[in-house]
Amino acid sequence: QVRLVESGGGLVQAGDSLTLACTASGRAFQHITMGWFRQAPGSEREFVAAITWSGLSTYYADSVKGRFTIARDNAKNTLNLQMNSLKPEDRGVYYCAGRTNGIGEDVDKYDYWGQGTQVTVSS
Repeated sequence: QVRLVESGGGLVQAGDSLTLACTASGRAFQHITMGWFRQAPGSEREFVAAITWSGLSTYYADSVKGRFTIARDNAKNTLNLQMNSLKPEDRGVYYCAGRTNGIGEDVDKYDYWGQGTQVTVSS
């Protein structure tokens, strides 16, 4: 089992940067793919970024490519999402998630979820 807790959300202005963190409990973290998702009010949860257990491969949604960076530290059981050049459309609740097999953007394939952290971007 893996327990995930997100932090780092807040209110920022368009163009600002923000770093989200996800702290995991359990050794399994080191062996699973991790991802970030977000959900805006009235919208479905959508994929943002993912990283393999080794950290060697990453995968981004087109909407954040070049602006967001996902990274992990297996020694510290942490996952980060560096978000630069934020836009109002980046707002939402951000969730970190883990999956035991593969890598991708399918919400249903992720087995572990945190409670989320709110990101608000003002224009």
